[in-house]
Amino acid sequence: METRTRFRDAKQIKLDQRNNRIFLPKLGWIRYRNSREVLGKLRNITVSGKNGKWYISIQTQREVEQPTSTATTSTGIDLGIARFATFSDGSYIAPLNSFKTQQAKFAKYQRRMAHKQKFSNNWKKAKAKIQKLHTTIANARHDFLHKATTTISQNHALVFVEDLQVSNMSRSAAGTGENPGKNVAAKSGLNKAILDQGWGEFRRQLDYKLAWNGGMLFAVPAHYTSQECPECHHVSTDNRQTQVRFVCVKCHYENHADHVGAINVKERGHRLLACGDAAFSRSMKQELAEVNQLSS
Repeated sequence: METRTRFRDAKQIKLDQRNNRIFLPKLGWIRYRNSREVLGKLRNITVSGKNGKWYISIQTQREVEQPTSTATTSTGIDLGIARFATFSDGSYIAPLNSFKTQQAKFAKYQRRMAHKQKFSNNWKKAKAKIQKLHTTIANARHDFLHKATTTISQNHALVFVEDLQVSNMSRSAAGTGENPGKNVAAKSGLNKAILDQGWGEFRRQLDYKLAWNGGMLFAVPAHYTSQECPECHHVSTDNRQTQVRFVCVKCHYENHADHVGAINVKERGHRLLACGDAAFSRSMKQELAEVNQLSS
């Protein structure tokens, strides 16, 4: 279980970075492990506890110069299950599948917990193991996403992604008693795979990291990106013969389906950008606030 408390009054907060300690209302001076230097004026502090560990998130405000990207290239990204991210140059990032790799252990812990008397000490110990495994899965996913987004933001000035509605894509297909869904088990597995990838968090991290490095993230409409031929632009469901194979029924262009999607995302992004119709993934006028993660 996670607990979270936010201290909003900056006047009641004191920070002593030299001695690695912080003053919080009603708690007094607390020592912490400093993960990075805190720059700027304190705005608020959030203290959160999870699985026996406590974290302090410090939000500050300061004026910074508009960064200029040292990269000069652009890329389109197609997100998927078999390949986490495929780029318009043909390269790709293999998925981590942090939940899938731990699923057997997770099920074993759940079975053990089910056989314990509820709220007993053994039940609480079993529950703690499940919570710890949840944290391990989440930490592995975040580490994977941070490494991927950092590399992309440093190597590209413009990045185009599909404007995916992850919540709609991962919606349950169970339906209702009157109108039951179809292929519920298969859709449930797909939903788990989609959520395991962390597409939403990937886009969020890529968004602010590109802004930090002077780049920009653009979201383009996702419809037909995997069905349109990048050579003759013929659109047909028959073009994508399998999950991975794309063969245009008109000009016979052939490629990996995810690579085709990434190419179309990039071309569509440049086309919309030239027309002024491409949408920023974030407002570039928004103040950039630094959040320094400090752990106790």
